[in-house]
Amino acid sequence: MTGSSNMSYGNGALCHRCHEGFGANEEIVNSNGEVWHTQCFVSQRKAATRAAQSYACSKCHETLSPWEQMVNFNGRVWHTACFVCAQCFQPFPEGVFYEFEGRKYCEHDFHVLFAPCCGKCREFIVGRVIKAMNNSWHPDCFLCEICTAPLADEGFVKNAGRALCRECNAKEKAKGMGKYVCHKCHAIIDTGHIKFRGEAYHPYHFNCSSCGQELNADAREKSGELYCLRCHDKMGIPICGACRRPIEERVVHALGKAWHVEHFVCAKCERPFFGTRHYEKKGLAYCETHYHQLLFGNICFVCNNVVTGDVFSAFNKSWCVGHFACSICDRKMSHKTKFFEFDLKPVCRVCHEKFPGELKKRLKKYHEEVSKRQIMSNS
Repeated sequence: MTGSSNMSYGNGALCHRCHEGFGANEEIVNSNGEVWHTQCFVSQRKAATRAAQSYACSKCHETLSPWEQMVNFNGRVWHTACFVCAQCFQPFPEGVFYEFEGRKYCEHDFHVLFAPCCGKCREFIVGRVIKAMNNSWHPDCFLCEICTAPLADEGFVKNAGRALCRECNAKEKAKGMGKYVCHKCHAIIDTGHIKFRGEAYHPYHFNCSSCGQELNADAREKSGELYCLRCHDKMGIPICGACRRPIEERVVHALGKAWHVEHFVCAKCERPFFGTRHYEKKGLAYCETHYHQLLFGNICFVCNNVVTGDVFSAFNKSWCVGHFACSICDRKMSHKTKFFEFDLKPVCRVCHEKFPGELKKRLKKYHEEVSKRQIMSNS
Protein backbone atom coordinates (compact mmCIF):
# COMPACT_ATOMS: atom_id res chain seq x y z
CA MET A 1 0.00 0.00 0.00
CA THR A 2 1.32 3.42 -0.90
CA GLY A 3 0.27 6.78 0.54
CA SER A 4 1.56 10.30 1.28
CA SER A 5 1.16 12.59 4.27
CA ASN A 6 2.56 15.63 6.05
CA MET A 7 4.11 14.27 9.14
CA SER A 8 7.34 14.20 11.03
CA TYR A 9 9.35 11.14 11.94
CA GLY A 10 11.77 10.87 14.73
CA ASN A 11 15.44 11.16 14.38
CA GLY A 12 15.75 7.47 13.52
CA ALA A 13 13.59 7.57 10.36
CA LEU A 14 15.56 7.67 7.09
CA CYS A 15 14.54 7.75 3.41
CA HIS A 16 14.62 4.24 1.88
CA ARG A 17 16.49 5.56 -1.16
CA CYS A 18 18.87 8.32 -0.10
CA HIS A 19 19.09 7.27 3.59
CA GLU A 20 18.73 10.86 4.80
CA GLY A 21 16.35 12.15 7.48
CA PHE A 22 13.13 14.09 6.96
CA GLY A 23 12.19 17.71 7.78
CA ALA A 24 9.65 18.57 10.48
CA ASN A 25 6.74 19.26 8.13
CA GLU A 26 8.09 17.53 4.96
CA GLU A 27 5.67 15.58 2.79
CA ILE A 28 6.72 11.97 2.70
CA VAL A 29 5.65 8.76 0.95
CA ASN A 30 4.91 5.60 2.87
CA SER A 31 4.93 2.41 0.75
CA ASN A 32 4.68 -1.03 2.27
CA GLY A 33 6.15 0.15 5.55
CA GLU A 34 9.03 2.01 3.84
CA VAL A 35 9.30 5.80 3.81
CA TRP A 36 10.68 8.00 1.03
CA HIS A 37 11.27 11.57 0.19
CA THR A 38 8.70 12.41 -2.44
CA GLN A 39 11.34 13.19 -5.06
CA CYS A 40 13.24 9.98 -4.21
CA PHE A 41 10.11 7.88 -4.62
CA VAL A 42 9.34 9.42 -8.02
CA SER A 43 12.91 8.88 -9.23
CA GLN A 44 12.85 5.27 -8.05
CA ARG A 45 9.62 4.58 -9.95
CA LYS A 46 11.03 6.08 -13.15
CA ALA A 47 14.18 3.95 -12.83
CA ALA A 48 12.11 0.83 -12.26
CA THR A 49 10.06 1.63 -15.37
CA ARG A 50 13.21 2.08 -17.48
CA ALA A 51 14.68 -1.16 -16.14
CA ALA A 52 11.53 -3.04 -17.04
CA GLN A 53 11.60 -1.58 -20.54
CA SER A 54 15.32 -2.40 -21.02
CA TYR A 55 14.61 -6.06 -20.42
CA ALA A 56 12.11 -6.33 -23.26
CA CYS A 57 12.98 -8.84 -26.04
CA SER A 58 14.43 -7.08 -29.10
CA LYS A 59 12.34 -9.24 -31.44
CA CYS A 60 8.91 -9.80 -29.87
CA HIS A 61 9.18 -6.76 -27.50
CA GLU A 62 7.71 -8.71 -24.64
CA THR A 63 9.16 -8.26 -21.15
CA LEU A 64 11.69 -10.80 -19.97
CA SER A 65 11.20 -12.28 -16.51
CA PRO A 66 14.11 -11.80 -14.10
CA TRP A 67 14.58 -15.56 -13.79
CA GLU A 68 14.14 -16.29 -17.52
CA GLN A 69 17.16 -17.39 -19.64
CA MET A 70 18.03 -14.77 -22.22
CA VAL A 71 20.62 -13.82 -24.90
CA ASN A 72 22.55 -10.60 -24.42
CA PHE A 73 24.42 -9.12 -27.40
CA ASN A 74 25.68 -5.55 -27.75
CA GLY A 75 23.46 -4.33 -24.91
CA ARG A 76 20.28 -5.87 -26.38
CA VAL A 77 18.45 -8.94 -25.09
CA TRP A 78 16.32 -11.68 -26.70
CA HIS A 79 14.33 -14.66 -25.63
CA THR A 80 16.40 -17.71 -26.54
CA ALA A 81 13.55 -18.80 -28.85
CA CYS A 82 13.62 -15.39 -30.58
CA PHE A 83 17.38 -15.32 -31.19
CA VAL A 84 17.34 -17.33 -34.46
CA CYS A 85 18.47 -17.08 -38.11
CA ALA A 86 16.47 -14.55 -40.13
CA GLN A 87 16.34 -16.99 -43.08
CA CYS A 88 15.72 -20.50 -41.70
CA PHE A 89 14.44 -19.46 -38.22
CA GLN A 90 16.65 -22.05 -36.54
CA PRO A 91 18.99 -21.45 -33.55
CA PHE A 92 22.57 -20.62 -34.46
CA PRO A 93 24.81 -23.73 -34.35
CA GLU A 94 27.37 -23.24 -31.55
CA GLY A 95 26.18 -19.63 -31.30
CA VAL A 96 27.98 -18.63 -34.52
CA PHE A 97 26.10 -16.12 -36.67
CA TYR A 98 26.73 -13.43 -39.31
CA GLU A 99 25.04 -10.02 -39.33
CA PHE A 100 24.16 -8.12 -42.51
CA GLU A 101 22.06 -4.95 -42.67
CA GLY A 102 20.78 -5.49 -39.14
CA ARG A 103 19.67 -9.11 -39.75
CA LYS A 104 21.40 -12.14 -38.33
CA TYR A 105 22.01 -15.34 -40.32
CA CYS A 106 23.45 -18.78 -39.61
CA GLU A 107 26.69 -19.55 -41.42
CA HIS A 108 25.09 -21.71 -44.12
CA ASP A 109 22.34 -19.24 -45.06
CA PHE A 110 24.73 -16.30 -45.01
CA HIS A 111 27.01 -18.10 -47.50
CA VAL A 112 24.07 -19.04 -49.72
CA LEU A 113 22.68 -15.51 -49.74
CA PHE A 114 25.75 -13.30 -49.71
CA ALA A 115 29.10 -15.19 -49.88
CA PRO A 116 30.59 -15.66 -53.42
CA CYS A 117 31.30 -19.15 -54.76
CA CYS A 118 34.82 -20.07 -55.92
CA GLY A 119 35.10 -20.55 -59.68
CA LYS A 120 37.39 -23.59 -59.23
CA CYS A 121 36.47 -25.57 -56.11
CA ARG A 122 32.84 -24.33 -56.06
CA GLU A 123 33.06 -23.77 -52.29
CA PHE A 124 31.88 -20.59 -50.55
CA ILE A 125 34.57 -17.95 -50.02
CA VAL A 126 34.99 -16.54 -46.53
CA GLY A 127 37.74 -13.98 -46.20
CA ARG A 128 39.82 -12.65 -49.07
CA VAL A 129 38.12 -12.85 -52.46
CA ILE A 130 39.89 -12.60 -55.84
CA LYS A 131 37.62 -11.07 -58.49
CA ALA A 132 38.84 -11.94 -61.98
CA MET A 133 37.67 -13.46 -65.28
CA ASN A 134 34.03 -12.61 -64.43
CA ASN A 135 34.23 -14.91 -61.42
CA SER A 136 35.30 -15.12 -57.77
CA TRP A 137 38.17 -17.24 -56.45
CA HIS A 138 39.91 -18.34 -53.29
CA PRO A 139 43.46 -16.92 -53.43
CA ASP A 140 44.83 -20.50 -53.41
CA CYS A 141 42.50 -21.54 -56.25
CA PHE A 142 43.36 -18.75 -58.69
CA LEU A 143 46.22 -20.38 -60.62
CA CYS A 144 47.79 -20.21 -64.07
CA GLU A 145 45.95 -22.70 -66.29
CA ILE A 146 49.18 -23.98 -67.81
CA CYS A 147 51.87 -24.07 -65.10
CA THR A 148 49.53 -23.74 -62.04
CA ALA A 149 51.60 -20.88 -60.59
CA PRO A 150 49.67 -18.72 -58.05
CA LEU A 151 48.23 -15.56 -59.63
CA ALA A 152 46.59 -13.83 -56.64
CA ASP A 153 49.61 -11.63 -55.88
CA GLU A 154 51.65 -11.92 -59.11
CA GLY A 155 48.99 -10.72 -61.55
CA PHE A 156 47.74 -12.47 -64.68
CA VAL A 157 47.10 -12.01 -68.40
CA LYS A 158 43.86 -13.07 -70.10
CA ASN A 159 44.63 -15.29 -73.08
CA ALA A 160 41.85 -16.96 -75.10
CA GLY A 161 39.56 -17.01 -72.07
CA ARG A 162 42.29 -18.38 -69.79
CA ALA A 163 44.11 -16.77 -66.88
CA LEU A 164 47.84 -17.20 -67.49
CA CYS A 165 50.98 -16.00 -65.75
CA ARG A 166 53.07 -13.59 -67.79
CA GLU A 167 55.65 -16.22 -68.70
CA CYS A 168 53.09 -18.71 -70.02
CA ASN A 169 51.28 -15.93 -71.86
CA ALA A 170 54.51 -14.99 -73.62
CA LYS A 171 55.04 -18.65 -74.61
CA GLU A 172 51.50 -18.96 -75.94
CA LYS A 173 51.85 -15.73 -77.87
CA ALA A 174 55.12 -16.90 -79.40
CA LYS A 175 53.60 -20.29 -80.23
CA GLY A 176 50.81 -18.55 -82.12
CA MET A 177 53.47 -16.67 -84.12
CA GLY A 178 55.42 -19.88 -84.76
CA LYS A 179 58.26 -18.69 -82.51
CA TYR A 180 59.89 -19.65 -79.21
CA VAL A 181 60.21 -17.79 -75.91
CA CYS A 182 63.66 -17.68 -74.37
CA HIS A 183 63.70 -19.67 -71.12
CA LYS A 184 66.22 -17.26 -69.62
CA CYS A 185 65.09 -13.73 -70.54
CA HIS A 186 61.44 -14.68 -71.38
CA ALA A 187 61.55 -12.62 -74.58
CA ILE A 188 60.29 -13.89 -77.94
CA ILE A 189 63.07 -15.34 -80.09
CA ASP A 190 62.70 -13.63 -83.47
CA THR A 191 65.59 -15.38 -85.21
CA GLY A 192 67.52 -18.62 -84.65
CA HIS A 193 67.29 -20.43 -81.31
CA ILE A 194 69.09 -23.28 -79.58
CA LYS A 195 67.59 -26.09 -77.52
CA PHE A 196 69.34 -26.85 -74.23
CA ARG A 197 68.00 -29.39 -71.75
CA GLY A 198 64.63 -29.31 -73.46
CA GLU A 199 64.18 -25.52 -73.39
CA ALA A 200 64.64 -22.83 -76.06
CA TYR A 201 67.15 -19.98 -75.62
CA HIS A 202 68.68 -17.09 -77.47
CA PRO A 203 72.06 -18.45 -78.60
CA TYR A 204 73.94 -15.38 -77.26
CA HIS A 205 73.19 -16.37 -73.67
CA PHE A 206 75.81 -19.15 -73.94
CA ASN A 207 79.43 -19.69 -74.91
CA CYS A 208 81.06 -22.79 -76.38
CA SER A 209 82.23 -25.15 -73.63
CA SER A 210 85.40 -25.85 -75.62
CA CYS A 211 86.62 -22.66 -77.33
CA GLY A 212 84.62 -20.12 -75.32
CA GLN A 213 83.19 -18.16 -78.27
CA GLU A 214 79.60 -16.87 -78.21
CA LEU A 215 77.21 -19.41 -79.68
CA ASN A 216 74.81 -19.05 -82.61
CA ALA A 217 71.87 -21.12 -83.81
CA ASP A 218 74.23 -23.85 -85.11
CA ALA A 219 75.31 -24.78 -81.58
CA ARG A 220 75.00 -28.43 -80.51
CA GLU A 221 74.43 -30.09 -77.15
CA LYS A 222 76.44 -33.10 -76.03
CA SER A 223 76.56 -34.70 -72.59
CA GLY A 224 74.84 -31.72 -71.00
CA GLU A 225 77.25 -29.14 -72.52
CA LEU A 226 76.90 -26.74 -75.45
CA TYR A 227 79.47 -26.50 -78.24
CA CYS A 228 79.86 -24.43 -81.38
CA LEU A 229 79.45 -26.41 -84.60
CA ARG A 230 83.19 -26.55 -85.32
CA CYS A 231 84.11 -27.96 -81.90
CA HIS A 232 81.17 -30.34 -82.02
CA ASP A 233 82.20 -31.79 -85.41
CA LYS A 234 85.73 -32.36 -84.11
CA MET A 235 84.32 -34.74 -81.50
CA GLY A 236 83.63 -37.42 -84.16
CA ILE A 237 79.82 -37.34 -84.00
CA PRO A 238 78.25 -38.77 -87.21
CA ILE A 239 76.27 -36.42 -89.47
CA CYS A 240 72.99 -37.56 -91.05
CA GLY A 241 73.22 -37.98 -94.85
CA ALA A 242 69.71 -36.52 -95.24
CA CYS A 243 69.34 -33.56 -92.85
CA ARG A 244 73.08 -32.87 -92.33
CA ARG A 245 72.56 -32.63 -88.56
CA PRO A 246 74.44 -34.61 -85.88
CA ILE A 247 73.10 -38.03 -84.91
CA GLU A 248 73.13 -38.25 -81.13
CA GLU A 249 70.98 -41.37 -80.70
CA ARG A 250 70.48 -44.50 -82.82
CA VAL A 251 72.37 -44.38 -86.12
CA VAL A 252 71.94 -46.33 -89.38
CA HIS A 253 75.00 -46.95 -91.57
CA ALA A 254 74.14 -47.56 -95.23
CA LEU A 255 75.19 -46.39 -98.71
CA GLY A 256 78.49 -45.30 -97.20
CA LYS A 257 76.79 -42.71 -94.97
CA ALA A 258 75.21 -42.37 -91.54
CA TRP A 259 71.49 -41.68 -91.13
CA HIS A 260 68.91 -40.86 -88.51
CA VAL A 261 66.61 -43.89 -88.31
CA GLU A 262 63.62 -41.85 -89.46
CA HIS A 263 65.59 -40.29 -92.37
CA PHE A 264 66.74 -43.56 -93.98
CA VAL A 265 63.85 -44.09 -96.44
CA CYS A 266 62.95 -45.73 -99.74
CA ALA A 267 63.95 -43.53 -102.67
CA LYS A 268 60.58 -44.22 -104.33
CA CYS A 269 57.86 -44.20 -101.63
CA GLU A 270 59.93 -42.36 -98.97
CA ARG A 271 58.82 -44.71 -96.21
CA PRO A 272 61.40 -45.30 -93.44
CA PHE A 273 62.83 -48.80 -93.29
CA PHE A 274 62.97 -48.87 -89.48
CA GLY A 275 65.36 -51.81 -89.51
CA THR A 276 63.63 -53.83 -92.25
CA ARG A 277 65.53 -55.09 -95.28
CA HIS A 278 66.43 -52.60 -98.00
CA TYR A 279 67.88 -52.95 -101.50
CA GLU A 280 70.58 -50.74 -102.98
CA LYS A 281 70.92 -49.73 -106.64
CA LYS A 282 72.94 -46.89 -108.14
CA GLY A 283 73.58 -45.28 -104.74
CA LEU A 284 69.92 -45.31 -103.69
CA ALA A 285 67.96 -47.49 -101.25
CA TYR A 286 64.62 -49.11 -102.14
CA CYS A 287 62.03 -51.18 -100.34
CA GLU A 288 61.47 -54.68 -101.76
CA THR A 289 58.37 -53.72 -103.76
CA HIS A 290 59.86 -50.75 -105.53
CA TYR A 291 63.21 -52.47 -106.03
CA HIS A 292 61.50 -55.23 -108.00
CA GLN A 293 59.44 -52.65 -109.87
CA LEU A 294 62.69 -50.95 -110.82
CA LEU A 295 64.15 -54.25 -112.06
CA PHE A 296 61.14 -55.89 -113.69
CA GLY A 297 58.69 -53.03 -114.12
CA ASN A 298 55.44 -54.92 -113.31
CA ILE A 299 53.73 -54.67 -109.92
CA CYS A 300 50.24 -56.23 -109.59
CA PHE A 301 47.61 -53.54 -108.99
CA VAL A 302 45.74 -55.88 -106.58
CA CYS A 303 48.36 -57.72 -104.52
CA ASN A 304 51.17 -55.14 -104.91
CA ASN A 305 53.67 -57.91 -105.59
CA VAL A 306 56.00 -58.36 -108.55
CA VAL A 307 54.25 -60.20 -111.41
CA THR A 308 56.46 -63.24 -111.92
CA GLY A 309 54.38 -65.05 -114.57
CA ASP A 310 52.06 -63.84 -117.32
CA VAL A 311 51.00 -60.22 -116.91
CA PHE A 312 47.77 -58.52 -117.94
CA SER A 313 48.23 -54.80 -118.69
CA ALA A 314 45.51 -52.15 -119.17
CA PHE A 315 44.97 -48.50 -118.30
CA ASN A 316 48.71 -48.12 -117.48
CA LYS A 317 48.36 -50.80 -114.78
CA SER A 318 49.47 -54.40 -114.45
CA TRP A 319 47.73 -57.45 -112.96
CA CYS A 320 48.62 -61.00 -112.21
CA VAL A 321 46.49 -63.13 -114.53
CA GLY A 322 44.59 -64.55 -111.57
CA HIS A 323 43.88 -61.08 -110.12
CA PHE A 324 42.38 -59.46 -113.24
CA ALA A 325 38.67 -59.14 -112.43
CA CYS A 326 35.68 -56.81 -112.80
CA SER A 327 36.00 -53.94 -110.33
CA ILE A 328 32.25 -54.08 -109.59
CA CYS A 329 31.19 -57.75 -109.37
CA ASP A 330 34.72 -59.21 -108.93
CA ARG A 331 34.13 -61.68 -111.78
CA LYS A 332 37.41 -63.11 -113.10
CA MET A 333 38.31 -62.06 -116.65
CA SER A 334 40.87 -63.21 -119.21
CA HIS A 335 42.46 -61.85 -122.34
CA LYS A 336 39.44 -63.03 -124.35
CA THR A 337 36.84 -61.43 -122.06
CA LYS A 338 35.33 -58.20 -123.33
CA PHE A 339 35.57 -55.44 -120.73
CA PHE A 340 35.06 -51.72 -120.49
CA GLU A 341 36.95 -48.94 -118.67
CA PHE A 342 35.26 -47.05 -115.86
CA ASP A 343 37.25 -44.76 -113.55
CA LEU A 344 40.46 -46.34 -114.94
CA LYS A 345 39.32 -49.77 -113.74
CA PRO A 346 38.00 -52.78 -115.73
CA VAL A 347 34.25 -53.47 -115.80
CA CYS A 348 32.74 -56.63 -117.33
CA ARG A 349 30.09 -56.51 -120.07
CA VAL A 350 27.27 -57.62 -117.73
CA CYS A 351 27.91 -54.80 -115.23
CA HIS A 352 28.38 -52.30 -118.05
CA GLU A 353 24.96 -53.19 -119.47
CA LYS A 354 23.42 -52.31 -116.09
CA PHE A 355 24.74 -48.73 -116.26
CA PRO A 356 22.10 -46.02 -116.93
CA GLY A 357 21.78 -45.13 -120.59
CA GLU A 358 22.87 -41.55 -120.02
CA LEU A 359 26.04 -42.70 -118.23
CA LYS A 360 26.90 -45.09 -121.08
CA LYS A 361 26.49 -42.27 -123.61
CA ARG A 362 28.80 -40.01 -121.63
CA LEU A 363 31.42 -42.77 -121.31
CA LYS A 364 31.25 -43.50 -125.05
CA LYS A 365 31.61 -39.82 -125.91
CA TYR A 366 34.54 -39.48 -123.48
CA HIS A 367 36.42 -42.45 -125.00
CA GLU A 368 35.85 -41.15 -128.54
CA GLU A 369 37.36 -37.78 -127.55
CA VAL A 370 40.35 -39.50 -125.95
CA SER A 371 40.91 -41.56 -129.09
CA LYS A 372 40.80 -38.45 -131.29
CA ARG A 373 43.35 -36.69 -129.11
CA GLN A 374 45.67 -39.70 -129.26
CA ILE A 375 45.39 -39.85 -133.08
CA MET A 376 46.10 -36.12 -133.35
CA SER A 377 49.11 -36.35 -131.05
CA ASN A 378 50.56 -39.29 -133.01
CA SER A 379 50.13 -37.48 -136.30
